[in-house]
Amino acid sequence: MRKADRLFEIIQILRRSKQPVTADAMAAELETSKRSVYRDIAALLAQRVPIRGEAGIGYVLDKGLDMPPLMLTTDEIEAAVLGAQWVINRGDPQLSKAAQDLLAKIEASIPERLRPYIDDPAHRVVPAWDRAKDAIDLGMVRGAINNSRKMQLDYRDVEGRTTKRVIWPIILGYYETTRIICAWCETRKDFRSFRSDRVMSATVLDERFPERPSSLRVKWRKAMEADWKRRKAEMDKHKAAGADRQA
Repeated sequence: MRKADRLFEIIQILRRSKQPVTADAMAAELETSKRSVYRDIAALLAQRVPIRGEAGIGYVLDKGLDMPPLMLTTDEIEAAVLGAQWVINRGDPQLSKAAQDLLAKIEASIPERLRPYIDDPAHRVVPAWDRAKDAIDLGMVRGAINNSRKMQLDYRDVEGRTTKRVIWPIILGYYETTRIICAWCETRKDFRSFRSDRVMSATVLDERFPERPSSLRVKWRKAMEADWKRRKAEMDKHKAAGADRQA
């Protein structure tokens, strides 16, 4: 790899990381020596690239770096195209249109020689033919999440029973054929997941969450991890009991 390319890649590594990156980690990714990374860091600092850190601890890139945001490699373009194809096929109408607009903006910003990677991509996302039909506007759900607004739902469970719920939506999860609204449920006093195709009606309320969405997402992740550990322990227990019976 040329030194100029390596310097650019070091900047990319630091840009995408939220934590300090060690010279060892950069050397492994770039397939070069740690000594070369130290020299490259010194060269970038000499060019006034705002890198902070020191050997043995790690490096971070300050926000002051002014750099063209769309100096894309072919791999990055193909990754963007694949992701956009997935959203176009499985997102709500507003998100699908946004993905198409994103591809158009990328195409307008890259050199002519790279445009075939968007116009005639060699990688495709298979359409979701059996996708469940949403009963509500997911754009409205995304708006409620982004604005920290509570929602009121009429929700039908797997047995066909309908209940009213007031929720604090924090995540909209996309599975292969279904969408899941992850939220704190005021009715159940716990985190719950709601399939969008079972939401019969939904209203965004004026009332905001009493907690920050980021804090709620941390609590949600911890709750999911605890639930997964509990389920795994139960499965291990059943497997052990089955093995004892066979013995």
